[in-house]
Amino acid sequence: MDQQGQNGLLRTFRESWRNRGPIGLVTSGGLISFYLLLYFTDRIDPIAASLGFRSKWLFYGFVYCLLMIAGAAYYLSKHGNSRYNRVRIATNVGVQVALAFTLPLVMPMFGQPEFYFSYVWPLDWYKLHPQTLQAVPVYLAVYSLGTALLAAPLLAYFFGKRWYCSWVCGCGGLANTFGDPWRHLTSNSTRSWRFEKFFVHAVMFVAVISTFLLFLVHFVNEPSSAFHTYVAGDQWWSMKRLYGAVVGSILAGVVGTGLYPIFGPRVWCRNFCPMAAMLGLFQKLGRFRIAVKPNMCISCGNCTTYCEMGIDVRSYAQSNQSFTRAACVGCGMCAHMCPRGVLKLENAPRLQPEKRRQGLPIVDL
Repeated sequence: MDQQGQNGLLRTFRESWRNRGPIGLVTSGGLISFYLLLYFTDRIDPIAASLGFRSKWLFYGFVYCLLMIAGAAYYLSKHGNSRYNRVRIATNVGVQVALAFTLPLVMPMFGQPEFYFSYVWPLDWYKLHPQTLQAVPVYLAVYSLGTALLAAPLLAYFFGKRWYCSWVCGCGGLANTFGDPWRHLTSNSTRSWRFEKFFVHAVMFVAVISTFLLFLVHFVNEPSSAFHTYVAGDQWWSMKRLYGAVVGSILAGVVGTGLYPIFGPRVWCRNFCPMAAMLGLFQKLGRFRIAVKPNMCISCGNCTTYCEMGIDVRSYAQSNQSFTRAACVGCGMCAHMCPRGVLKLENAPRLQPEKRRQGLPIVDL
């Protein structure tokens, strides 16, 4: 049974701190309070300085790495019998420690800017701002443009959005590890799916349009104009400042992480992340899917319970339908928790001879 990925299944609903009880509410309140202090006050700065960090953001990166490492140990203690899980989590933690903490920490020591390689536009919305591209060395500007406009879409087409959302991204990494105890709290209702589809694509649209407007302002180059003031001004109500506060701080941090113990670990990724929305569109056009072995599902519901993106995987398995969902981050937990090996993550051409022989339909939603 352990080899079928069931290790830790029964503990999910027996541990009170993993449900929406008093402990969960207190934990959520603590996380929300921390992010409010981090983003909107200077109270973290003295703590960071006393520990030798040159900014509160590097101190936050250090805490972030510790939470991911501790969460990874917890996750692997339950699900480390899967090689996919071991490699995925090790890669995710390694990328965070190396590219999102160590390199930004040491680069200024060599006269280079503090640069976070693992965050890509439009997740890191500032990466493609004209001022940012001008301020960094040419190789970093080329890296930012190449990863956002070429590498990310191509990799999502061939391998699905999992290459980023479950293997590279720090937001997804925290959800994969520290947030794993609450993955079963993610709603799979139709209402939550409709909410997700509207808001995640709305934020993506705003990210793309606002980046275009910032380029337009830059090339028009009239700082005294009303257009410049409303788009790129220093006032709190300018588009640039509002996007950073609402999307970058409130949705990504305060709501996205603070509500882990209430709504599951992928609140940000599922409902608001513009990168997840964009990669999801390429995923639907590409080669990634979850394949279903026909006539084997016993309707236990483990796959749906453990889907951190709120996908009702069981309904597809019951209908013998392989499927591609834009929301799926390819964490593999649905396949890992299936007691009969019904599900499999695939990167393959759409028309496969074995699928035609089996008469197995492929569904795109």
